[in-house]
Amino acid sequence: MSDFSTKPASDAKDSDQSSSSDEGGSSRHRPQSFWSRAARILRPQQGSRLREDIADALMTDPAAADAFSPDERAMLHNILRFREVRVADVMVPRADIEAVDQNITIGELMILFEESGRSRMPVYAETLDDPRGMVHIRDLLSYVAKQARNKRRSGTKPAAGAPAIEVSPENIQKAPRSAKPNFDLGRVDLQKTLAETGIIRQILFVPPSMLASDLLRRMQVNRTQMALVIDEYGGTDGLASHEDIVEMVIGDIDDEHDDEEVMFKRISEDVFVADARVELEEIAEAIGPDFDISEQIDEVDTLGGLIFSALGRIPVRGEVVQALSDFEFHILDADPRRIKRVRITRKRQAIRRRVKADGDGPPIGDGNDDRSAESTAN
Repeated sequence: MSDFSTKPASDAKDSDQSSSSDEGGSSRHRPQSFWSRAARILRPQQGSRLREDIADALMTDPAAADAFSPDERAMLHNILRFREVRVADVMVPRADIEAVDQNITIGELMILFEESGRSRMPVYAETLDDPRGMVHIRDLLSYVAKQARNKRRSGTKPAAGAPAIEVSPENIQKAPRSAKPNFDLGRVDLQKTLAETGIIRQILFVPPSMLASDLLRRMQVNRTQMALVIDEYGGTDGLASHEDIVEMVIGDIDDEHDDEEVMFKRISEDVFVADARVELEEIAEAIGPDFDISEQIDEVDTLGGLIFSALGRIPVRGEVVQALSDFEFHILDADPRRIKRVRITRKRQAIRRRVKADGDGPPIGDGNDDRSAESTAN
């Protein structure tokens, strides 16, 4: 007798359907873990939704906080969004490009490299709209070293008919060594122009609409780390570097030559410059009680968060934001991912109230007090 019980086909089918229905119903009501959602969205499906589902799971699923650190989640999110980033999003605008004229002298170029802290700069002829390539500080140093090296042979040639000197290990050991290397910087002509040295390298030219990922691949193929962004009229629109693209994924990269920026600086009594990462409480303590953040402190912690919550988006460079009633926030530096640096300016009416409260004198712009003072003096 078989140990397997038998059922009519119809009963078995009904039983399977009811079982699957129960499982489906329970699965609809049971919350799914992050890994369950990840496994589900990684199954073959429409490609247009895959990235969005993974990104949403990373940013909204509570279980993702245990699986990944905040830095890991941010980096994964940047990778998933990287395909949408274009060269225009990462480039340095034309106004901020540091470039050199091809007729600059070697001496001037060395000073410019030292002052700017750059390792490479674009080269142009007369205007930035006529680019000629780029110059690397390593090529410049190599050129200077070659010019300074003494290529003349030391010693004199033996006279004609003189007996040849037998070369032996003893003679080699006793040969005098030069006290100084054959290297003299006085041989370098510092007035020679960059164009005359022949050290200008080719540079990539790309449109602002190009995907940043495509530019990264082109840089790898061409073994270069700089590209000029050209607009539709052939003019220079900006500058994109390998570092700018990589920072879109992993965040800012500061090397040993980058100057550490001050997080918060008082420019005057009513003007301040701050990094967007500075805590709001620190700013309020430095500025004074009129920097009232009592309504925002429960929702945001940093200056960047305050501005973002007021706008609902990342502002662009040069934009002025009204995030607090008595202050204006001028965006000094920002990219599509985050706000970087902000100038905080106290509004004029707030200045009047502050001066009046301090008792330092009459409110600014009030001519009545001046006239009354004159009448009293008379």
